[in-house]
Amino acid sequence: MNLYAIIILITLAAGFVLDLVADTLNLKNLKSELPGEFRDVYDDAGYRKSQEYTRVNTKFGYVESAFSLVVMLLFWFLGGFGWLDGIVSGWFISSIIRGLVFIGLLVAANSLLSLPFSVYSTFVIEEKFGFNKTTPRTFILDILKSLGLTVVIGGPVMAAILFILEKTGPAAWLYGWAIVTVFTLLLQYIAPTWLMPLFNKFKPVEDGELKDAVFAFAGKVKFPLKNLFVMDGSKRSSKSNAFFTGFGKNKRIALYDTLIEKHTVGEIVAILAHEIGHYKKKHILTGMLISIVHTGVIFFLLSIFLGERGLFEAFYMNSMPVYAGLLFFGMLYSPIEMILSMVMNIVSRKNEYAADRFAVESSGLKSEMVSALKKLSGTNLVNLTPHPFMVFMNYSHPPMLERIRKIEKI
Repeated sequence: MNLYAIIILITLAAGFVLDLVADTLNLKNLKSELPGEFRDVYDDAGYRKSQEYTRVNTKFGYVESAFSLVVMLLFWFLGGFGWLDGIVSGWFISSIIRGLVFIGLLVAANSLLSLPFSVYSTFVIEEKFGFNKTTPRTFILDILKSLGLTVVIGGPVMAAILFILEKTGPAAWLYGWAIVTVFTLLLQYIAPTWLMPLFNKFKPVEDGELKDAVFAFAGKVKFPLKNLFVMDGSKRSSKSNAFFTGFGKNKRIALYDTLIEKHTVGEIVAILAHEIGHYKKKHILTGMLISIVHTGVIFFLLSIFLGERGLFEAFYMNSMPVYAGLLFFGMLYSPIEMILSMVMNIVSRKNEYAADRFAVESSGLKSEMVSALKKLSGTNLVNLTPHPFMVFMNYSHPPMLERIRKIEKI
């Protein structure tokens, strides 16, 4: 076992232990007494249900994470990567095709192994707590559609990356960075119009009080809103949400139909004011720029480590194919990714507070914003008292209780 193998093994173990510690502390931090701010949303039975939902999902996560780690380690130390490379090398002459098949088979195997967990989560846990609306037909169609998009879109992009890394010499990382950046921006542009409708129906919000109120607010803050859509979120879950997606003329705000059903017009305007706040505060643009720079750093480091024989030997590989190096580098880079994720979560939580403040100050709907967040907490059975370490590790949004208390002080 060389240095690369030791680093990756320590990283895998450390990530698992940190998640385990965070989950354990989170469960111990569940409070038996309902926070006073939520007494108008939860009764005692509802609050106990939200805590049980957290417990069940956490314990289920233990099993899934442990299973994934054990499978990964067994495949690694039994020489699975070298064995698979030997098979695909005998099938195809082209290294690009070999790479696509090698990565495709690993992705397919991982998907098959995770499928039982996805089924159990959807049809047992979510069903038990009254969330699941997904039919077996929808579940299967989602898998097939995702697979089709992976092949049709992901395949050519991966082929282009492999070609660039193999054929374009020292500047390969620049070309790779450029193609991924262009692809990411293009995907953001076309997804709202062409890809997302493959999974959900999007209908313009009907003329009436809600549409008038939203467009009036958008005009007030000079937000160029052309389309407001309602999405059939109830097709899969009773949970509620709203989101902003796309850019340019294809940007849109979408409301779950469950959100419209359960919230007042004022509450919905407050929620959308928050989403518009992210745009007006340039959080979306900043996040996109950070992502582009991050991608460039990854490609630069990748170009260095693809030539390190020790990285391939750590996985019992006799050859050094670029396609295998992509996977191995991803595992080597994971501790940096973990740290960056924590930093970005800190930035994201700060941005959420800023968007809340924008929403309240620009709309004047402070009480509606508070009641909207309370309803979302109750509808989605949100954990009201997450442990600070769990928040630090995994939360891109501040805990609901903290958000509400901050809003009340505005």
